[in-house]
Amino acid sequence: MTTPIPSAPPAADPLADRPPDGPIDGLAAPAPLAGQVRSALIWRSGSQIVAQLVQWSATFLVIRILAPADYGLFAMCQVILTFMAMLNGYGLASGLIQQATISRHEVRQLFGMLILLNATLATAQLVLAPLAAAYYRQPVVADMLRVQALLYLTTPFIALPYALLSRAMDFRHQAKANITASIASASTALGGALYGLGVWTLVIAPLVLFAVRGAMMTWSARSLVWPSFDFRGAGRLARYGGVMAASQLFWFLQSQADVFIAGRRFSPHMLGIYTTSLFLTQIFVSKFVPPLNEVAFSAYARMQADPDAIGRAFVKGVRLVMIVAMPFYLGLAVTAEPLVLTVLGEKWVETAPIVRLLALAMPFMTLQVLLTPASDARGRPGIGVRNGATGAAILGTAFLIGVEWGPTGLGLAWIAAYPLYFAISAWRSRPVIGVPARAVARAVASPALAAIAMALAVWLVDQRLPVLDPVWRLAVLLPVGGTVYAGWMLAFARAALGELVAVLRKRPVAA
Repeated sequence: MTTPIPSAPPAADPLADRPPDGPIDGLAAPAPLAGQVRSALIWRSGSQIVAQLVQWSATFLVIRILAPADYGLFAMCQVILTFMAMLNGYGLASGLIQQATISRHEVRQLFGMLILLNATLATAQLVLAPLAAAYYRQPVVADMLRVQALLYLTTPFIALPYALLSRAMDFRHQAKANITASIASASTALGGALYGLGVWTLVIAPLVLFAVRGAMMTWSARSLVWPSFDFRGAGRLARYGGVMAASQLFWFLQSQADVFIAGRRFSPHMLGIYTTSLFLTQIFVSKFVPPLNEVAFSAYARMQADPDAIGRAFVKGVRLVMIVAMPFYLGLAVTAEPLVLTVLGEKWVETAPIVRLLALAMPFMTLQVLLTPASDARGRPGIGVRNGATGAAILGTAFLIGVEWGPTGLGLAWIAAYPLYFAISAWRSRPVIGVPARAVARAVASPALAAIAMALAVWLVDQRLPVLDPVWRLAVLLPVGGTVYAGWMLAFARAALGELVAVLRKRPVAA
C-alpha cells in the first residue's frame, strides 16, 4: 500500500537541535495565544467539517446499501473496542500536552508506553473475541474483533504526533491528515458496500482511516523516534494518564451501557435501528464538539495563570457551540420522519420516532461534554472522573429500566437521565472552572429560546402541509426553520450572533 505524503512541507521537527534530555517548549511560533486559538479553531473545526462531509456522503450511501442487522453486529463489536480504547494511551498523550516543558527522553518514553500498551490490548482483544461472541450469541462477532485488533497497531503512530502537534497548536497538519484519511476510508467503505462485503465493510474502512492518519501525522510531526522502555522518572506522566484513563472508564460505562445491555436483549436488526438513530442525533456532539474540545484543552492549559480567563473562555465557548447545536437538535426532532426517509430510505423508517426522542436529550449531552476540558486543563482531571462515575450510575440505571420497552424505552431513558447528570456535573465543575451558574444559563438561553420558537413554527407548518414526498416536505420545512431561528437571533440576540460571525471571520471579540 502506498503511504500518502502531505503535499505541503512537513512541520519543523519538534525534537531537532535539542539536547537528548533537554526541554522542549512545544511552541511552534511566538504568536499571541488569541491568534493561535483562532487559527487552530479554523484548521481543526474546518478540517473536521470537510472530513465529515466526505465521510457522511459515503456513510449515508453505505447505510442505504447495508442492512440494519449489519450495524447491529458492528455496534456489538464497538462495545469491546471502546472499552479497549480507554487504555490505549491517549490519556498519556494528554499529559504530555498539559506539561509546561518536555524532554526528548519523555517523548521516547511515551512512545514506548504506547507501543507496550497497544500490543497488550491487541492480544487481550484476541482472547476476549470468543467470549464477546458467546455473550451476544453472534459467532461472527469473534471474527470481526480478531481483525479489528489490527487497529491498535496504528495507535502509537497517531497519539504521539497528536500530542506534539497539539502542544504547538499546529492543527494544520492534523487537518491534512484527517481529510486525506477520511477520503481513503470513505472510498473503501463505499467500494466495500457496492462489492457486497456487507458487515465487513464496517470493519475494513476504520482500518484504512487509522493507517492513513497515523502515517501522515507521524510524517508531519517527525515523531518516529526510537522508543524507550525504561520508564524510570515517568511517574508524573503515568499518573496523569492513569487518571485520564479512569475518567475514560466511566465515560465508557455511560456511553456503551445502552448497547451492552440492549445487545443481549435486542435482535441485530433492532439494535441496528437504535444505534443508527443514535448516530444521527449525535452527529454534532460526537463529530464537531470533540475537535473544539481539543483546541480548548490546549488553550485552557496555556491560561492556567489566569483563572478568570478560563471562565470567560468557557462561557464564550458554550454560547458559540449552543448557537449551532440548539437549532440542529430541535430541528432534527421536528423533521425526523422526512429526514430519515430522504437520507436513509424506507427500510430505516423505524428510526424516526427514536431520533425524535434522542434529539431532545442531546443539548444536555453537548453541555456535559464541554465541561471536561476546562477542569482537566486546570490540573483537576479528578473532577471528570467523579462526573463520569455519576453519569455511569445514572445512565446505566436508566438504560436497565428503559430496555424493557425496546428502543423507545432507551430513548426515554436518555431524556430522563441526561438533564440530571448534567446538573450534578455542572454543580461539581463550575467552582473549578471559575464560572457562575447564571453566566452559563445566559449563554444557553438565547439559542434555546430561538430554537424552541423555530421548532414550534416548523411543527405548525408541517401540520398544515398536504401529503408530500419527504424531499419536498424538507424543502418546505428547512427554510421555515432557518428563517425563524435567524430572525429570532437577530431580533433578541444580535450580539451573540455577531460574536459567532467574528470568530468565523477570525476577528478579535471581547471575552
